[in-house]
Amino acid sequence: GGDPAPPSVLAPKCGPLGISPKKVGDDIQAATKAWKGIKVVVKVAIQNRMASVEVTPTSSALIVKALGIVRDRKKEKNPSYAGTITMEQVLEVARTIRDKSQARTFAGTVKEVLGTCFSIGCNINGEHPRDVQAKIDSGEITVGDA
Repeated sequence: GGDPAPPSVLAPKCGPLGISPKKVGDDIQAATKAWKGIKVVVKVAIQNRMASVEVTPTSSALIVKALGIVRDRKKEKNPSYAGTITMEQVLEVARTIRDKSQARTFAGTVKEVLGTCFSIGCNINGEHPRDVQAKIDSGEITVGDA
């Protein structure tokens, strides 16, 4: 996010549509400015030779943004995301990705986000994500509805 994509990468997709790859790259850079240093999915729609860019962040991108860890892709390889986020931030991420989630209930979506936290290596209020999932299952923590 935030870094300009080289036109040579975009040219094979943009060329046949009659759109300048540099212009599309600039549009992507402008749309992902808030996601600097975080890998994020971008959806580019082209209509009437005009490109519209929509950022569709994944749950891992939202968690990394909540952690506040910014990485310089040119210098730092394999950054550590060991940190702590609050349960409220987890619920906010779950609300954001709810429409993309495969879970039937909001609690299931929250547990999906907690699984992503486990994969990234961050904790929730200092607790391990698996422990928080167990508390949701046992009823100690209620997440409510989206």
